[in-house]
Amino acid sequence: MATAEELQDSLTSFAESCNENTRLMAMIKDWNRVMHIHATDLSADAALITRDGTVSVLPDAPAAADLVLQSSAEILTQIFYGELSPNDPYNDGTLRIQGPEDDIVRLDFVIAMLWE
Repeated sequence: MATAEELQDSLTSFAESCNENTRLMAMIKDWNRVMHIHATDLSADAALITRDGTVSVLPDAPAAADLVLQSSAEILTQIFYGELSPNDPYNDGTLRIQGPEDDIVRLDFVIAMLWE
């Protein structure tokens, strides 16, 4: 079981990896979104923010979000470390994503491009 600190570390690692990938930064330069990351088993929250081609992390729930990702801390940590594709937990119902379909697809693309 992942801790809140491990989840935060995975989000920070994800943001750093995104920000080091110039091709990815160019692809998300116009995708300004706030994502609320909620670990259901820990009641832990964070915000993942894409703005002008960069990705940042805040350690608390955002006031408003374009996308909401909810799952166990373990699943979220594995996704953001690139150890698990979000497709399987999404399809089996252990990962819940709320938001516009275009944004969900874009996030999936960002994760796939970064880790595959």
